[in-house]
Amino acid sequence: MKPTVQTLLDRPELGLGLLTPAVALPDGALDAPVVWAHSSDLADPTPFLDAGHVLLTTGTQFADGAAADAEFAESFVQRLRERGIAALGFGTEVIRAGTPETLIAACLAQGLPLFEVPYRTPFIAIARTVADLIAEDAYARQAWALSAQRAISLAALRPDGLSATLAELSHRLGAWVGLIDATGSLDREAPEGGLAQPALGEVVGEARSMLRRGQRASRTLLAAESTDAPQRMTLQTLGGGGALRGVLAIGDSAELDQAGREVVTSVIALAGLALEQNRDLDRARGHLRSGLLSGILAGDTTLAERVSAEMWGPLPEPPLRIMVTDAPLTQADRLTELLELRVEERGGRLFFGRDDEQYVLVVEESDAPLAEEIATEFELPVGVSDPVGGGAVAQAHEQALRALDRARESGAGVVNFDEISRQGVLAFLARTDARAVALATLAPLTEHDAANGTSLVVTTRTWLERGGQFDATAQALGVHRHTVRSRIALAERLLGRDLSGFHARADLWAALLAVE
Repeated sequence: MKPTVQTLLDRPELGLGLLTPAVALPDGALDAPVVWAHSSDLADPTPFLDAGHVLLTTGTQFADGAAADAEFAESFVQRLRERGIAALGFGTEVIRAGTPETLIAACLAQGLPLFEVPYRTPFIAIARTVADLIAEDAYARQAWALSAQRAISLAALRPDGLSATLAELSHRLGAWVGLIDATGSLDREAPEGGLAQPALGEVVGEARSMLRRGQRASRTLLAAESTDAPQRMTLQTLGGGGALRGVLAIGDSAELDQAGREVVTSVIALAGLALEQNRDLDRARGHLRSGLLSGILAGDTTLAERVSAEMWGPLPEPPLRIMVTDAPLTQADRLTELLELRVEERGGRLFFGRDDEQYVLVVEESDAPLAEEIATEFELPVGVSDPVGGGAVAQAHEQALRALDRARESGAGVVNFDEISRQGVLAFLARTDARAVALATLAPLTEHDAANGTSLVVTTRTWLERGGQFDATAQALGVHRHTVRSRIALAERLLGRDLSGFHARADLWAALLAVE
């Protein structure tokens, strides 16, 4: 432990006497760490001092009339306080006998510890004591760091090395340690339940933000276990930029000095290595899943059922839904970890695999909300099929692909196939490839409306919506039925087609749908 003002006062060989009673000083004033001891008799020595120094003076600046000058003493002490001086030591019997009362009063008023240095104690003895204590502390901290790193390295060799490593780090720091995985979920912590809400929620929320950004980073967060007691938390990403594997969160600890940070750095390296090894295993499992998925989509589930039962659990039971989403490289690892976690939670009963640039999920009907979770967490489009029996997986896959196409076009997070099917077959004509044809088909009407201020497109659409009924169209548009008749006749001439037949009307209606 670094030396403090109290440490110096407790050294009998120095014989220092506190002139400002402890009860009259601010809380913790005597426990302030001392980083050096410096002697000066300048009227303003602050340019040569740093925070945490102890200033030693023989009082030359207080000789003659200055000793009785309270204003000088107050300004002198104020400058020391502003500089962050830990304490002031006054050497007596060198320039003057005793310590000036004005200086004692100024130190009491401004809360600066003041002690008297007897004539027999040279200032160099105080400086040497401080230096020796600092060296002892540095050696002790280095020994602590080596011992901690040795213990953590041994913990990493245990069966569950990652959990053992975090537990040992927590023990050495005397602080809560948590690992948030790539999905943004608390994967493990030490001690168990050591961080309560709402602080835990704040830590996990900040970790998720760091993971979404996808860049290596560290953050300091003041997480409130209660409104009166915020706790300082340190968060550090694990893994390389663009392929983050998680976030290590560490609670506030007095051990987090330079030596403590070195220990944390070693844990980050060990945890990163462990997670990278898991990543390689995940990739191997991913290739296996992709191969099994091909068989499932082809209708041959025999091999998939046997392998899945051995590795993850049974396949989902019908009725089934197929979900399809994109698999961008920046999101693939996080999405895989989320899906692996959901498989583990369900003891199987959910299968997924990668199919080219997409993820395909085979889920039970009750797992439909998983699509919304994926869309929200990863900001990806998701297409979902209708519920089907086990023999219609290929058909459901095609439905999910069509729903995914619509989700991409509309910008909607999740699109269910039944939303499309309810719109009818003509709704599929409203796609990019049909739009150009539709615009060309309607061009005679739109150009006439633009040039003459007419409303042939609106009239034609309203007329078709009402089954070609002139009276109903006129009532809807607020015009005479003869006006509607003349407009439709003009539209027929411009389009070059007779709209009295079903096929012509259906073709025109499809064109109107496609341009919307």
